[in-house]
Amino acid sequence: MITLGALFNPRGGIHPAYHKDSTESLPVEAMPVPKSLYVALNQHLGAPSKPVVKKGDVVVRGQPLAEPAGYVSSWVHAPTSGVIRSVESRLTASGQLGPVVEIEADGRDEGLPCTSAPAEWRNLPARELVEMVLAGGVIGMGGAGFPTQVKLLPPQGKVIHTLIINGAECEPYLTADYRIMIEQSEKIRQGVEILHRILNATKVFIAVEDNKPAAISALEKAFRDFAGELAIVVVKTKYPQGAEKQLIYSCTRREVPSGGLPMDVGALVENVGTATAIVDAVVAHRPLVERIVTVTGDAIGQPKNVLARTGTSFRDLIAFCGGIRGNPGKVICGGPMMGVAQSSIDVGMNKTTSGLLLLSRAQIQQYSSMPCIGCGRCVQACPSGLLPCFLSENIEAENYGEAEALNVLDCIECGACAFECPAHRPLVQHMRMGKAKVLQRRRQREAKAGQKEKAS
Repeated sequence: MITLGALFNPRGGIHPAYHKDSTESLPVEAMPVPKSLYVALNQHLGAPSKPVVKKGDVVVRGQPLAEPAGYVSSWVHAPTSGVIRSVESRLTASGQLGPVVEIEADGRDEGLPCTSAPAEWRNLPARELVEMVLAGGVIGMGGAGFPTQVKLLPPQGKVIHTLIINGAECEPYLTADYRIMIEQSEKIRQGVEILHRILNATKVFIAVEDNKPAAISALEKAFRDFAGELAIVVVKTKYPQGAEKQLIYSCTRREVPSGGLPMDVGALVENVGTATAIVDAVVAHRPLVERIVTVTGDAIGQPKNVLARTGTSFRDLIAFCGGIRGNPGKVICGGPMMGVAQSSIDVGMNKTTSGLLLLSRAQIQQYSSMPCIGCGRCVQACPSGLLPCFLSENIEAENYGEAEALNVLDCIECGACAFECPAHRPLVQHMRMGKAKVLQRRRQREAKAGQKEKAS
């Protein structure tokens, strides 16, 4: 094991104020199970899970609530014991309506009976380990929520030789991953060992930003005698340094091609939280039903790092952290750059909820539809090498063909362009709309092509 500086510096990026000081030194606090939990079934990328419970059913902690509805889908489990009060469409943390299971907790927090001893995973074949990850409902906990078992089973011809563990946590305000690296570094190591066995990767990189010396020290201690080629890579503090493609470039200088995936360059990136969830699923047969959430901002009573059950409402999280201070201007699920503003706090947190941010009106950036002034700052900031100013203008003009030609689908929606824009244009919203329209047009073209083929 060695520790070294970032090998390469990816393009673009910005340096926002990080505001991590209010929670970075606070140990994680476990939150009591609330009276009601609201567990969304679409808290991962891919197809929403299919419910296997109904109103009136009695469930225990760890019992499946929903099964995967396709290859890119995931199991969803009960975060506590209680009674199913409803299975219906509700507002979710994504800001959209989706299927949600409401559980009325019974206060006993009983779990499934343990039917097997902790796994001696070192003696198990890789495929069986992946099945255990799938059964545990493990998904990417860094934000995207991609089902982990899919990433661990690359298609034929794709070989993963480089494993990258993401501890950058570049999003302002958030310190959940930082606390994991300090408090659970040994568990991260075990997760890396499991991933290493599954993938048979030849190289392992653990990437941490250089503003986290305590986390780097904890990881150095945990991995000091790791058997294999492993390096702790100290990357520059820059947003969005923790984005998947940027991290791959920082560690390997390999660029994921436009429209491609990390596996196209032989890499796989997993968040530090995902690594610990894999340990729970494989070693303890414990599904993913809780996670650490940073509750912070200048409008929260007591900022905290909280270990909370999935489905815990934002209202209950806020109450556990001292309630609302003043009149908040915005409540965001996640961080200020890529998080989703909430219209209600009566929605449940997900497996991907890394933070809950309450900001006063003074802290909110106001956007407008002022004309682009052609300064080029968005182009310099874009980590994907795009032209956000031209993309935005074409999307406003509903010229989606040109937006597609300008590679709008490569946008990672990091918000760096909007942060730098002196005209305060809503660039991220434009990109999201443009991507949705381009994908819609592609589906329509494919449908027409399929109809022509059938007709012939």
